[in-house]
Amino acid sequence: MLNVAIKAARAAGTVINRAALDIESVRVSVKQTNDFVTEVDQAAEQVIIETLLAAYPDHGIWAEESGRREGKGHQGRRHVWVIDPLDGTTNFIHGFPVYCVSIALLVDGRAEQAVIYDPTRNDLFCATRGRGAYLNDRRIRVAKRTQFKDCLLSTGFPFRPGDQFQTFMQMLQDVMPKVAGVRRPGAAALDLAYVAAGFADGFFETGLSPWDVAAGALLVTEAGGLVGNFTGEADFLEQRECMAANPRIYGQMASLLGKYSKFASAGDKAAVRQSGASEPQHSDQDSTDGPDA
Repeated sequence: MLNVAIKAARAAGTVINRAALDIESVRVSVKQTNDFVTEVDQAAEQVIIETLLAAYPDHGIWAEESGRREGKGHQGRRHVWVIDPLDGTTNFIHGFPVYCVSIALLVDGRAEQAVIYDPTRNDLFCATRGRGAYLNDRRIRVAKRTQFKDCLLSTGFPFRPGDQFQTFMQMLQDVMPKVAGVRRPGAAALDLAYVAAGFADGFFETGLSPWDVAAGALLVTEAGGLVGNFTGEADFLEQRECMAANPRIYGQMASLLGKYSKFASAGDKAAVRQSGASEPQHSDQDSTDGPDA
């Protein structure tokens, strides 16, 4: 199954790279303010789905642009491919070379296969549950740093109407003085792959959809890291907040960011309000479209 996912990701990468040669001719539509989709997203998604269903016609699909389709039969319903055909669309349409293809296979709701492909660098990240994580056939591991002050973290900025910008700024105010640096590349799936490879020590972001994090989360855990919501709980896939790091740093991040989780205690949320930030809110609109589009 992993080889089929790799084939699908590379095929989508070919579509993306071809379009990148003439960005100005790419048709762009607006889902909502600052949330874009292009004909390239749609074409890449189509080639991924066609490749996967050619090999596994009964499997289910959960894709960013075309939505969900249930698999056929008992086995088909158990197997669902979660697809982000172009994570980092805003980067792509500006020619900023940080974007990727993300594909994960969920079996009974648990990620079993993962592929993240960066077509600009021809970097292929992949993982199978229980068999480790790899970058271009080389085994990868999360970074070994144990001191929070030495860490480089990645994140994603809120950018849509209704996003809790003030809360995010308070999070940054808490985090930035305590670490070596914070980066915002603009593609959550690639951020998670970089944590798995040890290029970044940790990652945190809100407003995420399952297709943003399903593949990256398996990469991180297979590379020896932990992934969960801001309180550190592992059942996070549809909770719209994600945190990842090696085990030592993960605990320190949870201690710092837990009060910003929608699952935080009433006392923690009161502390956020007293600090001057808005209490985190999660609208129905937020549940439909992921960030870094």
